[in-house]
Amino acid sequence: MTKKYKGYFFDLDGTIYLGDQLLPGALELITKLREEKASIVFLSNNPTKDPAMYAEKLTRLGIPTAPSEILNTVVTMVDWLKLNAIGKTIFVIGADPLKSAIENAGFTLSETAEEIDIVIASYDSNFDYRKLQIAFDAIWFHKKARLVATNLDKYCPFPGGRGEPDTAAIVAAIEACTGVKCEVNVGKPGAFMAQTGLRQMGLAAADCIIVGDRLYTDIAMGKMAGMDSALVLTGETNLQILAETEESDMPTYVLKSIEELLIRN
Repeated sequence: MTKKYKGYFFDLDGTIYLGDQLLPGALELITKLREEKASIVFLSNNPTKDPAMYAEKLTRLGIPTAPSEILNTVVTMVDWLKLNAIGKTIFVIGADPLKSAIENAGFTLSETAEEIDIVIASYDSNFDYRKLQIAFDAIWFHKKARLVATNLDKYCPFPGGRGEPDTAAIVAAIEACTGVKCEVNVGKPGAFMAQTGLRQMGLAAADCIIVGDRLYTDIAMGKMAGMDSALVLTGETNLQILAETEESDMPTYVLKSIEELLIRN
């Protein structure tokens, strides 16, 4: 890696840490980049935690972090609503941190179908038929509400190779019964998250790189935004997946781990 970047977008789980352990080189790399005055944003499609929770975890693991350095789908959803849904009533299928952030931003939440203007689909371990019915009535019966999503991840990986269904399953259920398509994805690889991060940094895409472990979220967002990208093999993507990947979907760099970025940078 010969190019020096002014801004770095880092995925978290599988890139900076695995579970509750920092990956080798993560602390040293972040420390070095901060000494060089590079702009850093930590990314996550996880809408079940707010920025303060992520900042606390990184700080506890040894990387002092402010909530303002975290850009996850709680942040991007609130930002999207502020730009596109002022005065609208929201139905949130999601976790409490997302609901609280939207309420704290001044929006009204409702489960009364005829009142709802926006249905937000998000990860929700308590998703049930009642919530699907509310979304169906708001979108299909009253023909009023729009469908948007925090992210479109198909599943959330667990240690040991297991996982659980993620937001894409909830979006698919709503799309299937209403016949509508989700209008907006405010998570990776959507354009809105990339644009929000670039605005926060005050940098052009050409001056930034995104580092992550998933081809279809992290690397795809980099390509969409016009950023260089580095894929690390410490998370979801392995050499077999990489070998089966189309050339057009390949990252700028492939690294065994984030530690290699420290050596190259």
